[in-house]
Amino acid sequence: MKPKSYVRPMAGWWRRDPFFVRYMWREATAFGVAVYAVVLMFGALRLAQGEAAFEGWLAAMRSVPSLVLHLVLFVSMVYHATSWFEIMPKTMPAMYIGGQRVAASTITRAGFAAAAAAALVLFAIAWMLKP
Repeated sequence: MKPKSYVRPMAGWWRRDPFFVRYMWREATAFGVAVYAVVLMFGALRLAQGEAAFEGWLAAMRSVPSLVLHLVLFVSMVYHATSWFEIMPKTMPAMYIGGQRVAASTITRAGFAAAAAAALVLFAIAWMLKP
């Protein structure tokens, strides 16, 4: 008689370890990023179709369901960006300055600072270009 081979159960494998739960949440938030990219593409399409089409899109963006969707997408994007900045030191080669290895927290903070600076520059440009 042949012994049964071991088959590892795969159902819910990611719920058994908090690390994998966070990983799956991070991966799920990528869908929020994709959804917002589609929303922006529709806005660009409506802009190309003329002023009336674009004004209709803007009106749709001001609706309560759209504002709720944007709030959910904003939270999703913040979590997604935060988690990527936190894993940045683990995914990049070791950095050395003056013969000393740069601390992981310094790399994470530099990523946050760069993102904040880029956002401020974009807000400033948008503010200067507004009619």
